[in-house]
Amino acid sequence: MKSRRIGIHLSTSGGVFKAAERAHEIGANTFQIFSSSPRMWRPTRIAPKDCEEMHRLCALYDCAPLVIHTSYLVNLCSQSDETRQKSIAAFRGEVERALALGAEYLVLHPGSWRGLTRDQGLELAAESIAAATEGIAFDSSNFRILIENTAGAEFSLGGSFEQVAELIARLKKVVPVGACLDTCHSHVAGYDLVSEGGYAETMGLIGNTIGFDNVRVWHMNDAKAALGSKLDRHENIGQGTMGLEPFRRLLNEKRFAHAAFIAETPVDEPDDDRKNLDALKALVE
Repeated sequence: MKSRRIGIHLSTSGGVFKAAERAHEIGANTFQIFSSSPRMWRPTRIAPKDCEEMHRLCALYDCAPLVIHTSYLVNLCSQSDETRQKSIAAFRGEVERALALGAEYLVLHPGSWRGLTRDQGLELAAESIAAATEGIAFDSSNFRILIENTAGAEFSLGGSFEQVAELIARLKKVVPVGACLDTCHSHVAGYDLVSEGGYAETMGLIGNTIGFDNVRVWHMNDAKAALGSKLDRHENIGQGTMGLEPFRRLLNEKRFAHAAFIAETPVDEPDDDRKNLDALKALVE
C-alpha cells in the first residue's frame, strides 16, 4: 500500500512548472493546479518552454498524475447561451493547455442547470463538452476529463453519484472520461463515509453507479459542515466533521489502488500544505 499517489493542489506562482518543484519539496508524488486564473474568462497563455519544463520536472521527480482543475466560471449547462458559449470556448482552452502540459486528468464541475430541468442540464453539459472537444485528438495520450461530484446544492449538476455516472455514460463515446470524487462534497451531499456501515454502503453505491475503475482521483478534504448539509466548506485533514477514519479507509482501499489522492485543504499558515500532505501519508498502512 506504500505506493499510493498522494498530493495537493498547488500554486503556479512564478511559472506553471514551479508547482512541480513545490510538490517535490513537500514530498508529494502527484499534484493539482489551475492552468489559468480560475475566476477570469481571459485565458493565460503558457509558453512552450514552460510546458517542456513541466514535462521534464514531472518525469525527473516521478510526480504523476498531473491533475488540472477547470476554472470555476465554466458552466457547460447554463441556460444562458452567452454563458454557455463562453464556457465552451474556455473549456476547450482548458483541454488544450492540459494536453500541452502533459496532464493526465482535467477535473470539471459540470455546472448549474438553474432555469432548466435536470435532464436538460445533463443533455446540455454533454453537448457542450462534445462541442468544446470537437477535432481534438486524444488517441495518443492517457488524458481523461474527470466529472467531479458536487456538494448537492439545488440546480448543481453532479450532486449524486447517479448524475456523475449518467454524464460519464453520455460522454464516453465522445471523449476519454472518468470521475473525480470529493470527500467533503460526498459527505455534505449526504453520503456517509464516516461510520463503518455508511462507508460500506457508500462504496456499494459508487461501485453500482460510477464504477471503481472510473474513479481516477479522490479530492481529500475534511468538511466544516455536517453530513447532508450541502455546504461546501473544506477543512484540514482530521479537523472537521469527518475525522481521520474516512481518509484512512480510502487510502488503504484496494479498489482505489489506481487512483490519485489530492487534498484541496485551506492554507492559513505557510506550512499547511505540508501538514495536510503528511497527515494523509501517515494513514497509509
